[in-house]
Amino acid sequence: MTSLPPQPLSPLDGRYRSAVTGLADYLSEAGLNRARVEVEVEWIIALTDRSLFDSSPLSEADKAALRALYTDFGQNEIDWLAEKEAVTRHDVKAVEYLVRDRLSTLGLDAVAELTHFACTSEDVNSASYALTVKRAVESVWLPKLRAVSTALADLAREHRDAAMLSRTHGQPATPSTMGKELAVFAWRLDRVAAQIEGGDYLAKFSGATGTWSAHLAAAPDVDWPELSRGFIEGLGIGFNVLTTQIESHDWQVELYDRVRHAGGILHNLATDIWTYISMGFFAQIPVAGATGSSTMPHKINPIRFENAEANLEISGGLFATLASTLVTSRMQRDLTDSTTQRNIGVAFGHSLLALDNLQRGLTEISLSRHVLLADLDANWEVLAEAIQTVVRAEIVAGRSQVTDPYALLKDLTRGRRVGGPELAEFVRGLDIGDAAKARLVALTPAGYVGLADALVDELG
Repeated sequence: MTSLPPQPLSPLDGRYRSAVTGLADYLSEAGLNRARVEVEVEWIIALTDRSLFDSSPLSEADKAALRALYTDFGQNEIDWLAEKEAVTRHDVKAVEYLVRDRLSTLGLDAVAELTHFACTSEDVNSASYALTVKRAVESVWLPKLRAVSTALADLAREHRDAAMLSRTHGQPATPSTMGKELAVFAWRLDRVAAQIEGGDYLAKFSGATGTWSAHLAAAPDVDWPELSRGFIEGLGIGFNVLTTQIESHDWQVELYDRVRHAGGILHNLATDIWTYISMGFFAQIPVAGATGSSTMPHKINPIRFENAEANLEISGGLFATLASTLVTSRMQRDLTDSTTQRNIGVAFGHSLLALDNLQRGLTEISLSRHVLLADLDANWEVLAEAIQTVVRAEIVAGRSQVTDPYALLKDLTRGRRVGGPELAEFVRGLDIGDAAKARLVALTPAGYVGLADALVDELG
């Protein structure tokens, strides 16, 4: 059997590429290298702006030309780095050589030795990962999460008054509305999204073991911690002053745990919507030309929600591994974090793919209100809660002599189907006040939804 032409091994780079392509600008190898070039260039500018080691501040034209190394980073640089790393066997060193090469091209050889000055690779890497992950989350992932939450909120408002029978433990329970149930998911997602938005993205810039030793050897009178802090914060990320050779990755652990938490909520949403579809609560809107089953022409399969469910499980597993691995480093440094972090984009990719499927899936369902009402009408026994609660209130008010209202309703309804007429007859025979009796006789399962409609307003 002949070998196939080169093919993508990951479905994220093949079948699903269009759904996750935005992440590649930041979380691919090329995206990381572009950020590394950015950090190296900005460090040179920071040092020369302060005229360290008798250097002179670069002109605005030189700064612009230097910054173009990362703003115009493209295929030529990607290819150059691939060839150089094949020799150096060190990715950050290859980036340093690229910057030095371009400095020479720009006629800036005088500052070439400030490239990667006093840096360990992890100074550049920690800043680069903080930049790329921050940009990927804020520019791509969070907007998609917000889009799903917004779609849920819109559906919640649309169906706020659509009474439905609840299922607790899979059994008929006190009714709610579909709008309120969807609002619960939007509320949960918004809360976790706010936590993610408020999270840290940290970098260190303190040398080989986090002590600024080489820096002080070269310039003992410079306040290197303050210079480093200003440099890192100037990039738009936070500064970690107390580290080993690596930034400790705790911000990453916090982020990935929160994204995994969001994924758990989304997984819950996917399985609930799938279940509502199977119960007929939601009808799926046919897509022209689409095939649901290769042998059963009638089927429309809930593939958006099944795809989301599976990809959330994959991403959740990867985020859990990232968090559990990155929280630990042997002594001052080991390389387990290096290969682990190369999978950040994979974890976010599967999560983004799930979000894309959920967003699309929510536009492909239509609420079947008649099915909800039929389900309610078949389960009048759920009013037992209302009846026994009213009887208790009547006992307290001195208008009833019933001794155990819960047991009374339990005997009537537990494990039995009880229709509207039977419940009305039962209520009329109760020892309670006339006003309470009239209120209970008028009650229906569809009308027993409490504040469900109004609770949707909590979404704002």
